Amino acid sequence: MQKINQNEKHAYKTLVSCCKKERKGITVAGITAKTALPLEKVRELLPVCADEFGARLKVTESGEILYSFPKGFSSRYNGVRAVFGRFFDKSLDIIKTVLMNLFKVWILVMLVGYFVLFLLIALAALTLSVVAQSQSKNNDRRDSGGGFIVVTHILDLFIRIWFYSELTKSFDRRYGTAERKPKGRPLYKAVFSFVFGDGDPNAGIEQREAKAALAYIQAADGVISLPEYMILTGKSPSEAEADITGFCAAYGGSPEATEDGAVVYRFENLLLDTKLSASKTLYNGPLRRLRAFSSNEKKFNFWFSVLNGVNLLFGGYFLFNALSMGVITNIKTALQEAYLYSFVYHILEQLFKIQPLPVLFWGLGFVPLAFSVFFWGIPLIRKLLLDGKNQKLKFANLRQAAFDIVWRSPRNVKAESLRAAGVENNPAPLEKAQDRLIKELGAYTNVEVTAGDNGEFYYSFDGLEHEKQSLERYRKQILNSGNTLGGVVFDTDNA
Repeated sequence: MQKINQNEKHAYKTLVSCCKKERKGITVAGITAKTALPLEKVRELLPVCADEFGARLKVTESGEILYSFPKGFSSRYNGVRAVFGRFFDKSLDIIKTVLMNLFKVWILVMLVGYFVLFLLIALAALTLSVVAQSQSKNNDRRDSGGGFIVVTHILDLFIRIWFYSELTKSFDRRYGTAERKPKGRPLYKAVFSFVFGDGDPNAGIEQREAKAALAYIQAADGVISLPEYMILTGKSPSEAEADITGFCAAYGGSPEATEDGAVVYRFENLLLDTKLSASKTLYNGPLRRLRAFSSNEKKFNFWFSVLNGVNLLFGGYFLFNALSMGVITNIKTALQEAYLYSFVYHILEQLFKIQPLPVLFWGLGFVPLAFSVFFWGIPLIRKLLLDGKNQKLKFANLRQAAFDIVWRSPRNVKAESLRAAGVENNPAPLEKAQDRLIKELGAYTNVEVTAGDNGEFYYSFDGLEHEKQSLERYRKQILNSGNTLGGVVFDTDNA
């Protein structure tokens, strides 16, 4: 059994997953194109996969090995160490999921728990105050009854407004009648979404860009130019020039010069695949999705803010009075100065027989106040940064579309034509973004500017036109270079 170290486990799982989808046979080049794993990493890990799952190997005329898995993917590593390793990996994934869900639940418990606690404290203090006032008026039944009615109505109003009207009814309207159990997002996930958002919608975008570039290279005779790489990845000319060297190192490419002096990048090893696309049409790489503040409905986020605001006010109140009043020696005087603080102090001291000040300072003051500050602060920071991040995403999407437009027709380009469909692809102000794109291309290749009769400016990128024509001639020259798998000369099943 060959050992996979901890750093290679994710790559190995990705490789195995790819092989499971291609049971009839796949090469190193095919796995590289489908997974965007580095070529050398695939060459290193694929024999391990073949050994573990009993692959069938076919050697082609080109010397390339074709891996297939007709026996399925039941690991032959059944020793105690292997079984324990798989159990440990699964357990670790489960623990991570459980801890994350517990963290989400904790946020909900803190938010709603403190809100309910403060509400009960306020209602208890109000009830006691009403009862005391009623008894002071010679135990007038009408007054006393009226006081309790007021308290009852306040409690009933709260329950209807918050717990029933705003939460329960919202879920009922969204998912059906009250008798039907909601199957949507749990409340703790909605709270987490408000605070931290829903993750990066563009996670793994670099890998998807690499897959798009690799698929195009295979379809385009194993050759790509820097402008084509820019279109597929959305990178600026300077970024693409710095990035493509590492791309060549990862996927076995090398720069070559055409007869006309243009630089192209050739990846012969990627052509040794069983499934090569016949289409050589250049297509854009994956577009970047804009980041949303939260996937919740606005009314949910509003009520989460209301709850947190109540916690902030009560936490600040108890912390302030714990610092200013501290230990209470005269309860009657304290009740006149800070009734709610003194009421809780007296209850903790007389009823629960505990030292009130630490509970008031930490439990009802500092902790809920700090939690409320973070509960509002994190979303506030995300909100302030959100527009800037989305503008960058829009510009990257626009760059892909604009470079594609120019590459298809490098002459007589108008800046206004550099646009894409959809608001998510056009940053504001669009005119400044278009001007920036013209300057980026002008820094990469020579550009000729002419003014039309109507005062509009036209840009001709003669250098791109020359590079495009040179690339087409180069591809025709290598079209029949013999980089194919060829027939099978050896099969392990026939050995």
